[in-house]
Amino acid sequence: MPTNITPSPTLRRRSFGRFFIGAIVALLALAALWMVIAWNWNYSEGERAGWVQKFSKKGWVCKTWEGEIALVSMPGAIPEKFEFTVLDDAVAEKINRHMGQRVALSYSQKVGLPTSCFGETRYYVTAVVPVNELQNYPGVIPAPANPAPAPAAAPAAPAPMPAQPPAVTTTPGLPSAPAPMPAPSVAPVAPATTAGSIDAAQPATKP
Repeated sequence: MPTNITPSPTLRRRSFGRFFIGAIVALLALAALWMVIAWNWNYSEGERAGWVQKFSKKGWVCKTWEGEIALVSMPGAIPEKFEFTVLDDAVAEKINRHMGQRVALSYSQKVGLPTSCFGETRYYVTAVVPVNELQNYPGVIPAPANPAPAPAAAPAAPAPMPAQPPAVTTTPGLPSAPAPMPAPSVAPVAPATTAGSIDAAQPATKP
């Protein structure tokens, strides 16, 4: 007669343990694969320009650089805040040098990363470039980096020399002396005559 062979309790416990360990390993492998894909895939990339207001390194166990910039589209508008995370110390040093200044941040956004060990935000800054504040205002043209030199002024013309009279040679072999300037001509003045002098000039007539 056939007999039913039942597995012993020890064998059942070993099979359950193997299944449980295999399930945990599979879950860990899936979680690691998901983290690798989420870290290497960017949901979005872009740039934000604004004034650096806050930047510090914080965290309970995994410390990361967390910052905040104020975005202003036009003068007088209400600023919008943009929070970001920095993992590279070299980029963090550049941001610290431009505290309170306007900068352009290049970032990449990631989604699906678990825990806060990757940062408080999912906007990771990879580069920072300072921006001239004058470029944010309309109608203002920034000065060129290498302005052209101003043209040199033309030299003034020398004053004309006074004309000299022609030289007159006096003796051969000796230098000539300038001719004397002509004396101004004066018209002769007629002597004044009186009535007595006119009568005296006329001959006397007999009565």
